[in-house]
Amino acid sequence: MEKEQIQTLIREAEQAGKAAYAPYSDFMVGAALLAASGKVYTGCNIENSSYPAGICAERTAVSKAVSEGEKEYLAMAIVGRFRGKNAETYCYPCGICRQVLAEFCREEFLVISAKNEEEYQTMMLGELLPHAFLLDEQK
Repeated sequence: MEKEQIQTLIREAEQAGKAAYAPYSDFMVGAALLAASGKVYTGCNIENSSYPAGICAERTAVSKAVSEGEKEYLAMAIVGRFRGKNAETYCYPCGICRQVLAEFCREEFLVISAKNEEEYQTMMLGELLPHAFLLDEQK
């Protein structure tokens, strides 16, 4: 994936994170999911006072894409930061989000964790979630 395309996804993720509803943690996460069609689906984290009822930015983006009929993806950029601050660390998908990504994405799916457009790390989903739980027909 070209640097310009990665930077565009990072910008989309940063913008999505601004809409996060995070009154409990103040940790605002944005994700931008690139579908095989070329369309980008964004998501933010949405917290709830009953913690398990919240949803991560990554799963929000996947849910939006699936609900619109997209089920093939190439890459996702993720940016996490505390409210009012610049991103100071790299934010990777939690275990549940990794499993959701494994449901729809190949091991070569690119995960981009970014502080900003110039500071980012990339990994393949297979590196983040080796030996994913999948049904035999999904492998």
